Amino acid sequence: MSRLVVVTGKVPKELKERAKKLGININKVIRNALEEAVRMREEELFKESLDRCSDILSKVDINRVVRSIREDRESR
Repeated sequence: MSRLVVVTGKVPKELKERAKKLGININKVIRNALEEAVRMREEELFKESLDRCSDILSKVDINRVVRSIREDRESR
């Protein structure tokens, strides 16, 4: 079972009361919103990482790589 921690945030009292009247599970809403925010940020960081890799790989001469592989295979 995962360990849970308490996260505190402030919202207007009126908003909390309205949510409670509407039967909204505040914990669930906060958890889902945080999970979505984390997922989106992880995706952003992954895309940034891919862009950096793309910049590096675009400088590699593919013909030179192919030649090196062929030379290595032929030398066996």
